[in-house]
Amino acid sequence: MAIATMTTPLPISLFPFLLLISALCFSICHANSNLLCIQSEREALLKFKNHLIDPSNRLSSWVEGGDCCKWIGFICHNSTGYVNQLHLAAPLSQPDFDAPLAEWEAYVRSKLRGKINPSLLELKHLSSLDLSNNDFSSIHIPKIFGLLESLTYLNLSDALFQGAIPHNLGNLSKLQYLDLGDLHKATDWVEVTFKLPSLLELHLSECGLDNDPSPTSLNSTKSLVVLDLSWNRFSSVPKSIFSLHGLVSIDLSHNSLEGSIPDYFGNISFLEVLDLSGNHLNSSIPNSLYNLNRLQFLCLNDTQLQGTISSAIGNLSSVTHLYLSENQLNGQIPLSIGELSSLKLFDVSKNQLNGQIPLSIGQLSSLEFFDVSENQLNGQIPLSIGELSCLKLFDVSENQLNGTFPLSFGRLESLETLDCGYNLLQGVVSETHFSDLTRLTTLAASQNRLRFEPNSSWIPPFQCERIELGHWHLGPKFPQWLKFQKKLSYLDISYAGISDVMPTWFLNLPTQFEYLNLSSNQLTGEISHLNVTDIVDLRSNRFIGPLPRVFSTLTILYMSNNSFSGSLSQLICDPSSGKLMGVLYIDKNLISGDIPDCWNHWQRLDILNLGSNNLTGKIPPSLGHINLSMLILRNNTMFGELPSTLQNSTNLIMFDLSENHFSGSVPAWIGDKLSNLVILSLRSNNFDGHIPHKICDLQSLQNLDLAYNNISGVIPKCFNNLSAMATTNKIFNSVFSKYAVDDSFFFKALLVLKGREDEYGSTLGLVTSMDLSANSLTGEIPKEIGSLVGLLSLNFSGNLLIGNIPESIGNMELMESLDLSMNRLNGKIPPSFSNLNFLNHFNVSYNNLT
Repeated sequence: MAIATMTTPLPISLFPFLLLISALCFSICHANSNLLCIQSEREALLKFKNHLIDPSNRLSSWVEGGDCCKWIGFICHNSTGYVNQLHLAAPLSQPDFDAPLAEWEAYVRSKLRGKINPSLLELKHLSSLDLSNNDFSSIHIPKIFGLLESLTYLNLSDALFQGAIPHNLGNLSKLQYLDLGDLHKATDWVEVTFKLPSLLELHLSECGLDNDPSPTSLNSTKSLVVLDLSWNRFSSVPKSIFSLHGLVSIDLSHNSLEGSIPDYFGNISFLEVLDLSGNHLNSSIPNSLYNLNRLQFLCLNDTQLQGTISSAIGNLSSVTHLYLSENQLNGQIPLSIGELSSLKLFDVSKNQLNGQIPLSIGQLSSLEFFDVSENQLNGQIPLSIGELSCLKLFDVSENQLNGTFPLSFGRLESLETLDCGYNLLQGVVSETHFSDLTRLTTLAASQNRLRFEPNSSWIPPFQCERIELGHWHLGPKFPQWLKFQKKLSYLDISYAGISDVMPTWFLNLPTQFEYLNLSSNQLTGEISHLNVTDIVDLRSNRFIGPLPRVFSTLTILYMSNNSFSGSLSQLICDPSSGKLMGVLYIDKNLISGDIPDCWNHWQRLDILNLGSNNLTGKIPPSLGHINLSMLILRNNTMFGELPSTLQNSTNLIMFDLSENHFSGSVPAWIGDKLSNLVILSLRSNNFDGHIPHKICDLQSLQNLDLAYNNISGVIPKCFNNLSAMATTNKIFNSVFSKYAVDDSFFFKALLVLKGREDEYGSTLGLVTSMDLSANSLTGEIPKEIGSLVGLLSLNFSGNLLIGNIPESIGNMELMESLDLSMNRLNGKIPPSFSNLNFLNHFNVSYNNLT
């Protein structure tokens, strides 16, 4: 469960040219204030500007009569005044997907658009041109770039240019750096780029490449040092690159490479960076790679590697970063890992490694990141871990480690992230374990058997942003030391044995939580408000009083199984409460009164569970205006007919109104409009009339419960159209799993099978049932019911059914429970019932069978 994201850093020492660029960026801000640019070049640049669209006004300094050497984006030669470098890359990086709209708008505005004017040809001394990250989506790469004979640096990446690479770019004999990343039609890349005799660094990432250049194409590129062909479509490693013996860096990550890793890589003796991550190289690590004694970065993560890690890995004497995560590696971590004296990062997470963490890791004096999470490691965490004075991240989560929480952790003064969660650690943790952890920002050790009872006056040396101590024993008192955590945004102390009144100081902490999980303790008292911006889990405590006020940004709120009381109005009718809320659980409380009719602003609500309260009244019409996926109102005292607005909830997969006093006929629109239903439970109400034939249109329905109502008429023959019940392949389980907030919660539903009510969680998608018992159904059991071969439970008991038991029921070979009792059936039990090998609950009593 790696919390910190470790990305492959760019090894700057390999690229002296990039050092030059860093210097250039400095020079842009510190140009010679006494220098005047050349008149002809100023005029050319103004023409160039006039054909550009500049939404953010980046080029506002480019004015008539101005000194272009002082314009933003330019560097002039110190003595001649000629424009030497033009850097117009968009200044803003792409925001995160969930970034505010304003941030995205600013990013889009920062991009230059328009056309490239040929006036650039006046810049005879231009050596560096950077137009990356702009938006020239309406034009091809101009051929004039191939006429800028002085260019040594050209970056057109992510600028959305169209079309192929102009062949005359191959005439740039001085070019040392070329980046054409994200040029999706670069089919002629070989003919162009491998003509460049001075080229040191070539980046063709995301260019849709799949063709292997012939060795003869490479005769002019023996100088190439850096080759980036990442995010393309190569199915095999281009063999031609193995003739480039001077390569220092090769990036073929995120292609479609298959087969073995070629031994030829071992012949590129100068290689310092090799990145093959994100491919399908389902082979072992070749021994030839272990001979690359200059290798610093080895990135083989997510490549479907198999086999073991050889002890020869100790030969990689220069390696600093070793990425082997997300593979199928097995065996043990070799002791020779301790010989990698330069190692800073070791990531073998998400493999199948076993055995113990070797003691030799204590020799890795430069180690900063150690991630072996999500393996099958056992044994104890070695005490030698305390020798790693540079260690910033230590993640051993989701293994089978046992023993105690090492005291030597307390010596890791550089440690920022400590994750030992989901292991078998046990024993007592003391304040000494954290004595020197002044830089700790993440403490994660949930799902262990650890006990922590510091002195009530203890002030932690750290200021954590994230604390996960679920399933620790922290109680019975509420942890006082949390009072001093001023930067905390993520807290999980669920299942912690706390039986205390919720302290006022905790509710008034200056920090705003993004995630708060206090579930499954015995906390009591009232909660007036919650300073949480995203997810709250208060399930299974003893909280009392009215529902708390919440932030408008809250997306998930679990308050199930408490003693909250009062009405829903304060929470539901607050215009700011539900704007972003997606999941709301208030079931198993003491909430009373009507459900208020003010749901129109809850437009993002996906799941609503108000079951097992004291709610009364009718379902408000506005509840049908928010298109829920799950609506659970079971076990209340609500009444009336179902509002027609609910037919707008076309996304519903679960609709549970059981154990209320709803009346009227079962609406036909349930089958007509709610086509995604998987669970429909109207059990124990006052519904009457016939079962509408439209119910037969519910192709995804796996659980139908209409028991204990006043429904009459016949069982529809068209039930054989319920295709989800007619298949033995259950594929729906994933639909429910997506609503899990963390590993401790999986969506659950109450179903009545085999005559008893049980809660189903992770297996919910595998259960199929039909219960029409305790109604007034008449006529015969239709033979078509036998086509529902996926049913596990069928209950028609307590009706007025007549005739023979259909022979076809014997086709339902997965059936575990069958109840046809208390009807007026006659005849014999069909011989085909001998096929029901899984049947363990069978009742046909109180009929007229012979």
